[in-house]
Amino acid sequence: MRVPPGFPVSVLGLASQVPLQPLLNSTSMAAPDFVFEEGSHIFSPKDLVELPRAAEGVANAPGDLVFVPVSEYSLKDKKNSKSIHVAAVESTILPLDIPLANGGEAFWLDSRTLAHAVAEGSDKDKVINLYAISLKVDTGSPAITTFPESPVHIGKFPTSTATNFRYSAGAGVLVFSDYVHADGDLKKVKENDEAWENRGDTAFVYDETFERHWDTWVGPKRTSLFSVKLTKQPAGKWALGDEYVNLLKGTGHHAPVEPFGGTDDFDVSETHVIYTAKDPKLPKAWHTKQNIYIVDINGKSSPKELTSGKQGATHNPVFNTAGDKVAWIELDQDGHESDRGKLVIYDLKKDVRFTVTQHWDRTVSSIAFAHDDKTVFFTAADIARIKIFSLPVPETPSESSTDPDLPSAFRHPRELTSTGAASGIQPLSNGRLVFTRSSLTAPNDVYVMRDLNETGKPKVDQLTQFSATGLKGKSLSEGEEIWFEGAEGKKIHGWVIKPPGFKEGEKKKWPILLAIHGGPEGAWEDQWSNRWNLNAFAQQGYAVVAINPTGSTSYGQELTNAIKEDWGGKPFVDLQNGWKHVLEHYPELDPDRAVAAGASYGGYAINWIQGHPEFGFNFKALVCHDGAFGAQYHGYSTDELFFFNYEWGGRPWEPRAQEVIKKYDPINFVDKWSTPTLIIHGSKDYRLPETDGIGAFHALQQRGVPSRLVIFPDENHWVLNHQNSLKWHYEVFRWLGKYAKKSD
Repeated sequence: MRVPPGFPVSVLGLASQVPLQPLLNSTSMAAPDFVFEEGSHIFSPKDLVELPRAAEGVANAPGDLVFVPVSEYSLKDKKNSKSIHVAAVESTILPLDIPLANGGEAFWLDSRTLAHAVAEGSDKDKVINLYAISLKVDTGSPAITTFPESPVHIGKFPTSTATNFRYSAGAGVLVFSDYVHADGDLKKVKENDEAWENRGDTAFVYDETFERHWDTWVGPKRTSLFSVKLTKQPAGKWALGDEYVNLLKGTGHHAPVEPFGGTDDFDVSETHVIYTAKDPKLPKAWHTKQNIYIVDINGKSSPKELTSGKQGATHNPVFNTAGDKVAWIELDQDGHESDRGKLVIYDLKKDVRFTVTQHWDRTVSSIAFAHDDKTVFFTAADIARIKIFSLPVPETPSESSTDPDLPSAFRHPRELTSTGAASGIQPLSNGRLVFTRSSLTAPNDVYVMRDLNETGKPKVDQLTQFSATGLKGKSLSEGEEIWFEGAEGKKIHGWVIKPPGFKEGEKKKWPILLAIHGGPEGAWEDQWSNRWNLNAFAQQGYAVVAINPTGSTSYGQELTNAIKEDWGGKPFVDLQNGWKHVLEHYPELDPDRAVAAGASYGGYAINWIQGHPEFGFNFKALVCHDGAFGAQYHGYSTDELFFFNYEWGGRPWEPRAQEVIKKYDPINFVDKWSTPTLIIHGSKDYRLPETDGIGAFHALQQRGVPSRLVIFPDENHWVLNHQNSLKWHYEVFRWLGKYAKKSD
């Protein structure tokens, strides 16, 4: 995902209108009329913005060191500092922080050498330069890791956009992705860029969909995978070749798959590259079908498809250690992006493909083979956690099958973690596995799991403590779990996040915030968020209720699928029942000071609640972030048309979709809107265009309902800029506090 450009000098939020002349308001233009709850024991939005943000840890081949990319923003300096943190896996060696003045990406070249790829130069001369950072482990007292020499320049790439690096040490080949024009020639990108920029007009012309995607108007370039030699010379110096092989040239394949694909969309062995790409024969905007291909790492042969051709989307293709098997995640239904993700293994020697988790009712989200290839590890969401599981790799069946006759031992995954949200799984030698994990109370840290070759629960040790200082003294809530009966008798799960100082028995002490998640196929999980952080809401004095209604993930595919063509139906039975459950079991909460907030589908829910006062929530104020306002318009305007077509029963002019739109489109119930509402929208949101937010704001204004519109011209469906994040929190808490005054 490409991060939006820097934020302009001032951000203006539109306030209430006066005739002919809109009133502009901004905290940068006048003294603020609201301040955050802050203090040594309060985790405020400012703390959230300034807390170190760690990516996933990556271990070296021996498994004794792990590096972690880290960024840390300073509100005072208005600067985001980036670094590489190097920690020991099996010893007490002190960690090392390598500052990266200009950011960049890192990957291992060997057990003691990191490669650092960074954009340098200005304007048209900017290119990616590659450096080698040599590490030295000093076993003195205390034992430390150092980089005694300055980074050594290895070479440079022809462009400033090379990214997503995967290095095959055995082959001495680096595989990466970059954007190229129709000729596929990496060395001609700058020349082609200049010709495009000097074409004499600013028009973008399209003959097919995906004219824009997520937050970007699609230009003349597309993603592709390249390979280039990267070897260590006899004298010990690393050398980057100058022949770049476009592995996808002439195929119509584009990888990684935008907008979020990265190194998880391809993998490398000593001889081949495996990747996922959208089916080149299908219109991409209304199909999710992705095929898995394998190609020679040096481009000596054309790609070969490994998928059956009957599947939907595919994700996360990986090789095993020996390079003779691959695995990937496969969804059955084309057009359904939230279908159950199944683990598929392909035996390259026997040319046999088989599904392993056909009868396991959870969605696999990432995969990695053990060092000895006898076990496959994977992550999957389960009851609002993202856990690590394992299965022994079964013997390859005699023929390809989506439902092979596997013994019981190969059908029931072993649960290895039970809390938090795990990611970045990387098996090591000697029965170990490095992974990254966050929770409701802490952002990413890196851990190592040991004794995986033994029976019983493996041992887990924490290797990093990025947030220890920033969270010291803060009393964050782990969340109390609630279960209740929802629509059609289904058991529904949720969380209650208590504010600091919460005491049982203090009746109607605390205002309540109902947080409604997006997706709609998503969930409030035991996971950290830099955007919708439930503890950040609770720390401002709200008891937060976060329910996972019909449509939510991690509870089985039946519940997830049950929201199809029913956006305003069963989920709201669940929310009403959950609301009643909370009020009955938590007398400390004050229903007369209740508010609600949601984004995306959660924003749809806010608009839907507006038009249905009979639900009985009696909210005093609402917050709608990038929410769906006009469903029928959404069916024409969204970038990924497959989403609407699946969720609403067809294309917006088709009879079934028309029935669902009539029943569940919020725009049909505007005549009942009466609750004060804050509308927030990003102008670069092409998933739900900003006119959804503007339309809702206009409806509220014309109905005389107190309302406020905040537009972020440079943000997409998410607010990513640090200063914009602070402004977002300021506007949200200012609005909620105005209508749900907190008790002293």
